[in-house]
Amino acid sequence: MDHRLEAIITNSFKLILYFINRKVLRKLFVLLIITVISAVDFTLSAQRITVSGKVSGSEGTAIPNAQIQIKSLKTGVVADSSGFYTLSVKPGKYSFEVSAVGFESQTETAKVSKELTLNFILKSLIRQLNAVDVKDKKNDVNGLRRLADVENMAIYAGKKNEVIVLDGVNANLATNNARQIYAKVPGVNIVENDSYGIQLGVATRGLNPNRTTEFNSRQNGYDISADPIGYPESYYTPPTEAISRIEIVRGAASLQYGTQFGGLLNFQFKKGNPDKKFELDTRQTVGTYGLFNSFNAIGGQVGKLNYYGFYQHKQGNGWRDNTNFNLNTGYAAVSWDLTPKLKIGGEITMMDYLMQQPGGLTDAEFEENPRTSYRNGNWFKAKWNIPAVHLDYQLGEKTKINLRTYGLVAQRGSIGNIINPLRDKTDTTARRQLSYDHYNNWGSEFRFLHRYKIAGKVSSFLAGARYFQGNTQKKQGSGFEGKDANFNFPNPDKVDEFDYTFPSHNAAFFVENVIWLNEKWSVTPGFRMEYINTNSRGYSVSDVTNEIVQGREKKNRSFPLFGIGVNHAITTKSEIYFNISQNYSPVNYSDIQVRTPNFQVDPNLKDVTGFNADLGFRGQYKNWLNFDLSAYYLDYNNRIGIIRIASDDGLEVIRYRTNVGRSRSRGVEAFGEINFFRLLGKPESTGDLSFFASVAYTDAAYTKAINPLLNTLIVGRQVEFAPKLITRAGITFRKNRFGTTLQMAYTSQQFTDAYNSSHTADGLVGEIPAYKLVDWTANYQLKNVNFSLSVNNVLNEKYFTRRALGFPGPGIIPSDGRTAYLTVGFKI
Repeated sequence: MDHRLEAIITNSFKLILYFINRKVLRKLFVLLIITVISAVDFTLSAQRITVSGKVSGSEGTAIPNAQIQIKSLKTGVVADSSGFYTLSVKPGKYSFEVSAVGFESQTETAKVSKELTLNFILKSLIRQLNAVDVKDKKNDVNGLRRLADVENMAIYAGKKNEVIVLDGVNANLATNNARQIYAKVPGVNIVENDSYGIQLGVATRGLNPNRTTEFNSRQNGYDISADPIGYPESYYTPPTEAISRIEIVRGAASLQYGTQFGGLLNFQFKKGNPDKKFELDTRQTVGTYGLFNSFNAIGGQVGKLNYYGFYQHKQGNGWRDNTNFNLNTGYAAVSWDLTPKLKIGGEITMMDYLMQQPGGLTDAEFEENPRTSYRNGNWFKAKWNIPAVHLDYQLGEKTKINLRTYGLVAQRGSIGNIINPLRDKTDTTARRQLSYDHYNNWGSEFRFLHRYKIAGKVSSFLAGARYFQGNTQKKQGSGFEGKDANFNFPNPDKVDEFDYTFPSHNAAFFVENVIWLNEKWSVTPGFRMEYINTNSRGYSVSDVTNEIVQGREKKNRSFPLFGIGVNHAITTKSEIYFNISQNYSPVNYSDIQVRTPNFQVDPNLKDVTGFNADLGFRGQYKNWLNFDLSAYYLDYNNRIGIIRIASDDGLEVIRYRTNVGRSRSRGVEAFGEINFFRLLGKPESTGDLSFFASVAYTDAAYTKAINPLLNTLIVGRQVEFAPKLITRAGITFRKNRFGTTLQMAYTSQQFTDAYNSSHTADGLVGEIPAYKLVDWTANYQLKNVNFSLSVNNVLNEKYFTRRALGFPGPGIIPSDGRTAYLTVGFKI
């Protein structure tokens, strides 16, 4: 490295260190400086020549993740999912060794004097090809695998993570059944607003699962929530039938993907079949209560162009009265290999839906008949448009860059009677509250990945930068009377509650570095510098005087986040991992203005700070056991919760959203899956019989109250939406073309406020009782036709997962009873 450049970098970091007061942070930062300076080896090497090609099977089928090694240089690359690889070497004569799981290795010697295309055709090790799936060692075990230390321009070494591979999941994909899809991920708490998968609500470790706000939700690596900074709720859920895999990284994802406590939730869509110019995949589903789902996708590879697209239509009446929905989702993507080094692509997603929602119930109404609905004028709608482009470039054999830029043009609206309790359950002239939002966002993220050697060990350095600009406009006031889906304001120029715009800006720079100390130990320090700017401007109407109150606020903050991970390989297939990373959650200005009857928000909410720590042991034993056992600790300071206060006149109880105090979550997350036939040494012709269980124990409690008057009321109380025990277990049998899974799920009691209150007469606050559920799915493949039959909530359990203070309630939102679905799929 040039001495002047080194001096500039060193002095810059010294200046930043001057502003850091905490000794622990200073020590971590010094460690990071040493790591970065040793990693950034940008000296230009001698002339290099590109060698590229494709690794295929004897029938021309691409072999993904094949390894291409040059032994004399002790270096190599891994082919992508389409079998393509690229590397660069100095002129000379080399021996290329290619290997892949399930195939015979091949060695070929070639003289490299100019740009060279070198293709490899590997012979299968499988002699009898009788319904045998050959999978790479990294790939899923019955639908689950883990991310490699360095994968997809990101670093995951030392981080707790799971990858759900949908092709290996025996579940009801047409309805995005979260209980089945996330069954092998320990501790996923699910809010079931609907049983049709239109809106997803998940969280872990005692965090609020409402609309997945605690996760950084992404699709193909870019944001899909309304506004990750100002309003991180997810009203769009990618259809599971189009998803290749779902990547989940716990809170340690904060340094690379954003500061959220929950971590990363990334939906990766399928790509066109690289071995066909055209492929059609169509799936038609019918179910109880009028469900019809039609999913149709096309894709393929034409020369260097890969394309994939789908259209989904879903409609139904719903299990409860006053329920129906109509959803349409479309997606199109192309990816073009311009050169062996340069790949560009673009995609667009469009989604819109309209739902009639039946509203909430009191506890007495729920016990009498959970299917009842007394509100026939409650509607919800959303429209989502997400364009995105990406660029991948191989700077050299050791260096890659990636750039993703995306936008979001979206809107959501809700209208309904949210007075509780209803005085006249047949009155359609009562006031309906209308809330309508528009979102206009764009963002860009750049990543730089460089591999280098320290003491003969290959390490990986990742640096990236992100910029995001969001603009949310929220209006709320009285809507038109009646019961139709009318989302227009009677006087749009002057609504009678509030009209606000919330611009937001976010810039971040992050660095992580995997350093292999020896064959077994690696350490991964990381750092993220975050800048957040949130604004609000508009007006609200006073409840007391009916006067217009102008509002304008601006808040800037910048802060560093630090983290470090450690890996220790016990065997080639098992490891111990540790990670501790800081997290941050900014206050959402948009939430401050939302008003519903008997519910208020503290205008002086503070941002949330804290950290996640993990210690675990994961891997595989022989070919019959897959496991992950870990303990965690989550610190959550300035936690926002609901308390009860008296109204100004003392006649009513107000639910008040404010910074309640500090909480901590600690617990154990465990997953294990045993393949009995492999354990007993049965031949593959016997099939597969496996049993899995995922168990999470969470002890989430308040340790300190911000207001000393609340100490006796909340300290030691269980955190809201934090069931102590979540258990899911299932047994799967597969043979040839048939597969079936029976799954059981149990979630213990949880509360909805910081006081752990028993339920009140209006149903707004109280416990969510424990519930247990059984789901069953079976599949059969007949040549190009696939049949799938699912029964959800087989035992017809009466349960609920949410008490809503406002829309879509207020009150208890019952979950669906027994439902059944039949899917017929066809692929050519």
